Amino acid sequence: MLRLREAVKISLGSIWSSKLRSGLTTLGIIIGIAAVVANVSLGESFNVYFAEEINAQGSNFIIIYSQEPNLFYTDELELIDKTPGVSGVSPIKEQLGEVTYFSQTKNINVVGVTGDYEDTANIIMEEGSFISDQDTFSAAIGSEVANEKFNRNISTRSTINVSFRLEGGRIVTRKFKVKGIIESPGVSFVGGGIDRDVSIFIPVSTINQMLEEDDFSAFFAMSDSLDDLEEVSDEVDKRLARNFGVSSRDLEDEDAKPYRIFNQADVLEQTNQLADTLRNFLVAVALISLLVGSIGIMNIMLVTVTERTREIGIMKALGYSGADILLLFLIESVILSLFGGLLGVGVGIGGAYAVTNFLNLPFLFSPYIFEAGFLVAIIVGVAAGVYPANKAAKMAPVDALRYE
Repeated sequence: MLRLREAVKISLGSIWSSKLRSGLTTLGIIIGIAAVVANVSLGESFNVYFAEEINAQGSNFIIIYSQEPNLFYTDELELIDKTPGVSGVSPIKEQLGEVTYFSQTKNINVVGVTGDYEDTANIIMEEGSFISDQDTFSAAIGSEVANEKFNRNISTRSTINVSFRLEGGRIVTRKFKVKGIIESPGVSFVGGGIDRDVSIFIPVSTINQMLEEDDFSAFFAMSDSLDDLEEVSDEVDKRLARNFGVSSRDLEDEDAKPYRIFNQADVLEQTNQLADTLRNFLVAVALISLLVGSIGIMNIMLVTVTERTREIGIMKALGYSGADILLLFLIESVILSLFGGLLGVGVGIGGAYAVTNFLNLPFLFSPYIFEAGFLVAIIVGVAAGVYPANKAAKMAPVDALRYE
């Protein structure tokens, strides 16, 4: 029986004698492994990126928004605030307003909130401070509103005029002092998030006074901890459903409730599913490249068997068994795949690093990706080499020696 060390030495010699062919053979494996490694790494980067962006929108948040006009009032605010596990809640009232600064007027989203919104929504101030419950005509503005919306930048202590159009064509205008500028969080999550970059925040009591209304469009609440988030969210849901006359058996039927409720965990689950779907699609495409590379190895190995037919006959005449021949060709195939896998992992890591830097994503590389890359390379090598190796092992010595 041929020793493994001798078989590896013979296989390496055969590969080295055809360097160009061997290099081109491994190219398909390099591309395939690199694509798999890069795409798996990018999938993890997207997962972490989405989680960071969602966490930037609030701490353990629960969002409840109405699906009907004039649904939420002070009673609902108190009901949510008194729910066990809720550490803070802010009502929300949104309205498109005409904002004037130095004779220039723009249509900007105006959001009425309370002082609790700063903590529940993880508001970080770039300048100044956020509005408080004691404020009346103060405003906190998004960074894009401050620096891009108008010809002149808005700074703290600047004054802006906010106007709302009421029924009958009446216009209500109030002057607000800019109390602070909100730092940009990057992006807002999909599904009810307020884009704070392009919004102006004023006290909810003031916006209701200007609109001559007393209802709210939504609530932004925060649970005591992330561990209790689902439980607290369910309790808020139960209390609100009972408040609006929705029976407990219809609690799971979203169409039976005049409001929608979701929390941080729900959004994270959706974005993780999105990231996983994207990663799986990219990996599937990469696996096609890997399949093409494995077919390339198989083709080259079949050509090698044909070219070395006489050599195989001589080896069998010298006493090498069919198992020895099988082992030689399998090892040669695995070595080509491992070499391609090593380079592919390196190229994949480098590619993932370049893409994450370009997209401003966190770069993540788990050790299991490295191990998985080599495992896939070995599997490809064995799978691609079995048929050619078996063909070589079954050659009759006499026929092989006669081959020209």
